[in-house]
Amino acid sequence: MSALLDNLPHYRRMTAGDLDTVVAIESKIYPHPWTRGNFSDSLKAGYQALVLTGGSGPSAELLGYFVAMKGVDEVHLLNITVAPAHQRQGWARVMLDALALWSRGQGAQWLWLEVRVSNGRARTVYERYGFRHVGTRRQYYPAANATREDAVVMSMALQAGNSGP
Repeated sequence: MSALLDNLPHYRRMTAGDLDTVVAIESKIYPHPWTRGNFSDSLKAGYQALVLTGGSGPSAELLGYFVAMKGVDEVHLLNITVAPAHQRQGWARVMLDALALWSRGQGAQWLWLEVRVSNGRARTVYERYGFRHVGTRRQYYPAANATREDAVVMSMALQAGNSGP
């Protein structure tokens, strides 16, 4: 039974020891990835930063991770990423489930995020999960050739009875 449990997906807090792997995944996926400093600062600030691994042993493969910041009655998802080899397998939804559960436990009423206008795949995941488009941040993200790209601002109510911000 123990061997079976060791192979199940497992969450744990992100540590400084994870940063080489996390930054390598970031740089494979995004044209403008978070830096080691961004992750390190998030850990130092005490943000909710979890990694999802394919098991709990020392050789467990990193499937994905997320970083979120708690506010007064909301949580802001800052980064959520699934490793390239594990995309399109439902892991983003699994991590969103964990984030929503944690957020509710913190008393949050809302989840917020920004996503690049050009990231249609992520926007679809978020919309299917229950997030809705509530605004746009003009020229929010760095883009190619020293230009900027708009961000779609999305939110999702976590408590029954919330109909909109």
